[in-house]
Amino acid sequence: MQAAPTSSATPRLLHRGTEPYQVTFDAMRAFTDARDADTSNEFWVVEHPPVFTLGLGADRSHVLAPHDVPVVQTDRGGEVTYHGPGQVVIYLMMDLRRSHPKARLFAREFVHQIEQAVINTLATYGIAGERKTGAPGIYLSSGPHQGAKIAALGLKVRGNGCTYHGVSLNVNMDLAPFSWINPCGYAGLATVDMKTVGVDAALADVQATLARNLQDLLSVSTETP
Repeated sequence: MQAAPTSSATPRLLHRGTEPYQVTFDAMRAFTDARDADTSNEFWVVEHPPVFTLGLGADRSHVLAPHDVPVVQTDRGGEVTYHGPGQVVIYLMMDLRRSHPKARLFAREFVHQIEQAVINTLATYGIAGERKTGAPGIYLSSGPHQGAKIAALGLKVRGNGCTYHGVSLNVNMDLAPFSWINPCGYAGLATVDMKTVGVDAALADVQATLARNLQDLLSVSTETP
């Protein structure tokens, strides 16, 4: 596990490597339970072995055929999703009560900025992504796979303004497990990765690009200078 140095106004990056989902989930909750006004905001970069995760309101019937993939109940929002090798996952350990003199970051804006970071990351690799009203995540906006989902997000925002969980971006995955669920509760939703649309990018490079875009969009409004 390696932490990258940052300025005081920028969430610090913690690279957790490849880690079972339950280990990371327990660590996120423990970190958030223990944090105080002086605790730094952090982005946790991780890759998970295969796992299906359920949001608080998830209907378990959307797990159609789990095969041998574990199914984990979480406390994030949203429905069922899949994490696995070849996917960038970044968890956002933030305190939204913190403010910058020029702005305050609320939950809705927070989600919007996360989505924008994904869109900016995809654009770096020549992929056009877009939001869909009422369907969190990022979808391809053009080409033969237009409308397919390439990134998902799910958050927990506690009453004290502290967040965990985060965002995932499909880079070069075995996509078959997405067909074993109704992704995010939508039957038949097509799911793709960057490799599917012709982009052969190293996972570490995409991790770094997405982390940098998240830092650029979130750091100004989330730390007291």
